[in-house]
Amino acid sequence: MADSTRRRLGWTMPVVCAILLAGCGSTVPGRPASSAPTTVTRQVSAELPTLLPDPEQFPAGYPAVVLPQEAVAQAAGDLDGMGRGASVQPARCVPPQQDFGPDRTAMAVGTDEATRATLTVELARTDEPLASLRARLAHCGSVRVTRAGATTTVLTEMDAPPPADADDTVALRRTVRPESGGPGLTQSMRTLLAQLGDVRISVTYMSFDDGEPDTASLDALFSTAVLKVRQG
Repeated sequence: MADSTRRRLGWTMPVVCAILLAGCGSTVPGRPASSAPTTVTRQVSAELPTLLPDPEQFPAGYPAVVLPQEAVAQAAGDLDGMGRGASVQPARCVPPQQDFGPDRTAMAVGTDEATRATLTVELARTDEPLASLRARLAHCGSVRVTRAGATTTVLTEMDAPPPADADDTVALRRTVRPESGGPGLTQSMRTLLAQLGDVRISVTYMSFDDGEPDTASLDALFSTAVLKVRQG
């Protein structure tokens, strides 16, 4: 090999290695990017309402009820700060249309009667992998939403994904702040999500004050919800 060729290889190889290492370093901490499914290929056969945690499985202090089907769509809109019929800017942040039929979405809610804080478990059928939601939220940190004549700003921040025996997981913090209104109207939420096949599990702690969120109860209910879906 000629000396000139050796010299070219001498500086080219470190550059190539550096580029490869930089690319390998751009992954989500704690979860290799390649491990997140990019398609949904498995269907969970059990009906969604049977996979919800029973009210007695909710943490102490959060007496729970399973929502009637006609109330599920409204409650889902409260959890993402958008809901059906909302005008969303930027438009790319509009979530995919959700089916609120009996075996398409199911929800149970526990409420701390002293603080008005709630713990909500939502199960939804979807053909969208959780990785798609993660990618969309990465570009939707601040969203302006107008619904029923009221305008709010929805702020979303990603947290480290929670450990769970699931296909994929996501954690986020969300604040829904009205453009006009007094104290006690801002919603603060912590949400843990997991996906098993075509069932997306979402567990949300929501409050209307600046107090510390009850993350212990949130974590416990999330574990319960994931286990129940996995056991089918």
